[in-house]
Order: sequence, then C-alpha cells, then structure tokens
Amino acid sequence: MTDNRAGELSFALIEEKVGEIWRYVLDVPDDMADATFFDLEGESISAIRIVSRIEDELGVELEVGDIFEEDPNVGALVLRVAAAAKVSSLA
Repeated sequence: MTDNRAGELSFALIEEKVGEIWRYVLDVPDDMADATFFDLEGESISAIRIVSRIEDELGVELEVGDIFEEDPNVGALVLRVAAAAKVSSLA
C-alpha cells in the first residue's frame, strides 16, 4: 500500500475499480469478459496503464511484470490486488 487507504478498501470496491480499469484500458468486448490479458491483445503500455491506475485509484502497488508472468483475466487480477492490499474476498 502506498498510503493509508487500507481501511477504506473492501473486496467489492477492489472488484469494481479493477474491473472498470481493466475494461477501459483493454477495451474489452462483451463476449470476452473472462479473457486473459494476452487474449485481449494487451501490450506493455496497457500493463503499465493498468498498474498505474490501480496504484492511483486504490493505493495498491503491483509489479508490471506480474501481468506478463501470470497473464491474468480480470478475476485473477482482482484477487492479486486484494492480496496485495491484504483484503479478504471472504468479507
């Protein structure tokens, strides 16, 4: 975490914001909602934009390399952000 927003974050908020960022940056078609980063033709600039917006909007730091190594879909990225923020999906 880069600041004191930890107490403000919930899994639902992370899910909502990461989903918005993902759909906007990758321009996700409706029929590809579960597609991975590479399925959506994500590139390095896309990964940087996603990571930067997550940090700006949620205060959670991720490594750009994690996106390339893991090739997540939006659900997997939400879980990654929640783990980095130490927010449980079971709340």
